[in-house]
Amino acid sequence: MKKTKAPYALGGRTWAALLIFGLFGQIAWVIENMYFNVFLYNTISGDTAMIAAMVSASAITATVTTLVMGALSDKIGRRKALIVVGYLLWGLSVAAFAFVSVENIGEMFPAAQASYAAAMAVVVLDCVMTFFGSTANDAAFNAWVTDVTVEENRGRVETVLAILPLVSMLIVFGALDGLTQSGNWSTFFLIIGGITFLGGVLGLFFLREPQGLQRSKDTYFANIVYGLRPSVIRTNPGLYLSLTCLAIYSMSQQVYMPYLIIYIQRFLGYTDYTLLLGGVLIVSSVISVLMGKPVDKLGKLRCLMPAALVGCLGLLLMYFARAQWFVLVGGIVMMSGGMVVSACCQGLIRDHTPEGKAGLFQGIRILFQVLLPMVTGPYIGVAVIQNTGMTYEDLGVVKQVPTAEIFLAAAVVLLFLAAPVALLKRREKSERSVGV
Repeated sequence: MKKTKAPYALGGRTWAALLIFGLFGQIAWVIENMYFNVFLYNTISGDTAMIAAMVSASAITATVTTLVMGALSDKIGRRKALIVVGYLLWGLSVAAFAFVSVENIGEMFPAAQASYAAAMAVVVLDCVMTFFGSTANDAAFNAWVTDVTVEENRGRVETVLAILPLVSMLIVFGALDGLTQSGNWSTFFLIIGGITFLGGVLGLFFLREPQGLQRSKDTYFANIVYGLRPSVIRTNPGLYLSLTCLAIYSMSQQVYMPYLIIYIQRFLGYTDYTLLLGGVLIVSSVISVLMGKPVDKLGKLRCLMPAALVGCLGLLLMYFARAQWFVLVGGIVMMSGGMVVSACCQGLIRDHTPEGKAGLFQGIRILFQVLLPMVTGPYIGVAVIQNTGMTYEDLGVVKQVPTAEIFLAAAVVLLFLAAPVALLKRREKSERSVGV
């Protein structure tokens, strides 16, 4: 007897596309978020102002690109072309970093100060790479995910997507970090660029356009600013409350995440932390995936605050943790709760996105998920670190040491989720009472 397809099942081809573009994209974003600043600092220029300029320029580029290209994907009624071509160019732009050095730039611009010119080249190339990455992943791919999923299966999809950043970190740290430690940056960038390029090639075979996707009839400029209109915000309060939840969670993460490795090295004194981080990432990923079905069954909104409270418990454990086993337990609780919070928030955003307008809201999502948290969370962490006053001296330079208080600050920020969650629950109850 032929087995019937389960309701809301996505199918193997769709799952393959989700995993390919989700994982390969996150591998490329690991390089953007964790390695470009090290590359710039170690090989090009020790000027930390250049690192700050690169991070700020990249965040702005990602937000503007996703607004513009997300609107374009809705205007033309196509996702596949932007994803495939975007991943191909994204891979080439990452590989291009293999050829950036003070020596090479000095040969091209002999009149300029080679180090400064090379640093500027890195900043510019990072923005180019971010443009292609945000076009392919943030704008088109995320809109495609919204198009091909429904409310009943988004919990499972989002819990899988939520672990891919951690899986990508494991892959890069485990397989490729040694290249950077030995200074072999060219090979490192060529491999990552090749993996990203391969994603675009595979997309030709696995990716299908969403059924029923129609071209937007509004003007292109109207599409770009669509999600910023006060009338749209008033019409879609559930969407913007869900985005606020994501912004609060992301801000909480940014309080401690930029300083986590330094904290482990300088405050806890662990020089070999590969197994520790690997254990946290692997166990947390498994727990997140296992929570997919319960989230779909119980409801994303119902699971959001319990998951946040678990995340707060993990942050509290991290505050007290000193022994490696304690850090392992605290890290697992912290990351597991956080990933389920992220999955619930992302799923709620997709649930409240108006049908046929997924591309229009991808830039707004990046505004809440990237830009706002990145200009708030790290500075909360800095304020906490400066207040504790713990320092160390490195080659005559006094440097500040992140202390455990950053986890307490992150927990306080995360608790602010209660306000938008309460408003979402009130709206849900009101809509049920009137039969909406």
